[in-house]
Amino acid sequence: MVRLPLTAEQLAAGKRLGMLLREARGTRTLAEVAHAAAISPETLRKIETGRLATPAFATVAALARVLPLSLDELADTCLTPLSLPRTG
Repeated sequence: MVRLPLTAEQLAAGKRLGMLLREARGTRTLAEVAHAAAISPETLRKIETGRLATPAFATVAALARVLPLSLDELADTCLTPLSLPRTG
């Protein structure tokens, strides 16, 4: 199976997700959060920098569990283009 290249919208969503996770991490180190979420620090680094724009759901859920974020917040960040106003 060939994986199609990510669209510009998917790449932008990945960058928004990464920024939100980095902000939510606050003063905690990348290694602390990665360990608490049972993922590698390199995976978290790639997500935070937008190099891993479409992480697995289990990874996102684990990060939501250890950071002060809900899955709804993360979904809104990934699914709402910056040019559209958020509702609700």
